[in-house]
Amino acid sequence: MDKLQALELKLDSLIQQCQQLTADNRSLREQEGQWLQERQRLIKNNEVARSRVETMINRLKGLSQEN
Repeated sequence: MDKLQALELKLDSLIQQCQQLTADNRSLREQEGQWLQERQRLIKNNEVARSRVETMINRLKGLSQEN
């Protein structure tokens, strides 16, 4: 009986660890999705900023050529 109880305890522990790993994995996948969205947002903002800077540079070049 002792061996059977020990096996049951180990099995219960493994089941609990598996459930915890499943929950952790789900949480990490959600975080990954959020980071990917944040990355896309930052890339878009960077492109907008780059475009604005290029526009300003071209305007400044145009002004300096007029003078």
